[in-house]
Amino acid sequence: MARSMIAIVDLGSNQNAFIARELRKLGVYSEIFNYDVSPEELKNAPGIQGIIVNGGPNHVLDGKNIDVDHGIYALGLPVLKAGYSGSEKADVEAWDEDPSKQLDAFIAKTGAERNWSTQSFIDAEVEALRKQIGSRKVLLALSGGVDSSVVAALLIKAVGDQLTCVHVNHGLLRKNESEQVIRVFKEQLGANLIYVDAIDRFLNRLAGVSDPEQKRMIIGDEFIEVFREEAGKLDGIELLGQGTIYPDIVESGTKTAKIVKSHHNAGGLPKDIAEKFELVEPLKMLFKDEVRAVGRALGLPESMVERQPFPGPGLGVRCLGAITRERLEKVRESDAILREEFEKAGLKGKVWQYFTLIPDVTSTGVRDDGRVDEYPVVIRAVNTVDAMTASVPRLPWEVLEAITLRITGEVPGVNRVLYDLSPKPVATIEWE
Repeated sequence: MARSMIAIVDLGSNQNAFIARELRKLGVYSEIFNYDVSPEELKNAPGIQGIIVNGGPNHVLDGKNIDVDHGIYALGLPVLKAGYSGSEKADVEAWDEDPSKQLDAFIAKTGAERNWSTQSFIDAEVEALRKQIGSRKVLLALSGGVDSSVVAALLIKAVGDQLTCVHVNHGLLRKNESEQVIRVFKEQLGANLIYVDAIDRFLNRLAGVSDPEQKRMIIGDEFIEVFREEAGKLDGIELLGQGTIYPDIVESGTKTAKIVKSHHNAGGLPKDIAEKFELVEPLKMLFKDEVRAVGRALGLPESMVERQPFPGPGLGVRCLGAITRERLEKVRESDAILREEFEKAGLKGKVWQYFTLIPDVTSTGVRDDGRVDEYPVVIRAVNTVDAMTASVPRLPWEVLEAITLRITGEVPGVNRVLYDLSPKPVATIEWE
């Protein structure tokens, strides 16, 4: 059965993603197009059954009011205007009630099949991947994050041993993350997995570097070099798997772009690598919650599917100042304790993100009846919807007390535990 689709034409709204996700929750696939999409492009969009012209306060580009091409009203498709007060047409329905209810009613008006689901996506994408890849080989940088893990699982289902995954351990991952990648992909899913132990290589380059931006640059550059070296050892690789997801594409679009969905994310790899391969981006039309749902359906463990946002430089920006192996281990161990205690207290899934970090300072403490100079551990926990603003949850005192006793008792060289109460703004979520 062909997939039905409702197009959302962006006319300066910040609610495009909300509407697209609501439509998908109601069982109908949706895509976001820029305001200057032509009627011809919409007419030829596969499975299109209706159009939502989504307005907002930003109907201005370069000082001029913008509007859609009114030819879209002559396509014979139902049109809904959301938050938009442009030229009215007799056959255009206006946004005037509860969004979910009206979207449900609009779907019924379009006659669109409610055939968008996690399983229908997997089935269609596996078929599309087999068609694109054929008998060729695919290379994927597998970090262990949600997006790359789901891409790997989907490619394994589609083309099996035609996929080669490269997992680079730079020594800045959380406790047991590399071991989990090996266990899940190599031992359980039978992937061709190349494990690269580059811990010494990364940490040697980072020695003595305290500037956060310089640390980020070194980590990014070194990862690219390692990946380039490993790719050069392999013969016959023609395709490169990428963990691009739909928000990457939407956010990369501009008001002057022809159509938002044509903007693809090269995943952070440099041009000389990305242009060498044909890209394979099976998740490029999914939102993050949909990516997680696909991961579950493909049998990935919950700990991998629900992995919290993790900065590209990893623990490198949570070991503040110049990174040392000693402090890095303290961050890793204290972070593991925090996660265990949050799960034990039923806070996992109720707090958006939580982690520990260690500043490059010490303070006086008492241990075994003697004076010691040891490090503090800072707990950071936040709730947010879009990461643009964030609030700090009021954690139960007994949970904070249990975490404190465990960290100061189990992590050598730590004598204080602090809870960061700063919201965003004025603070940021990460410290570096």
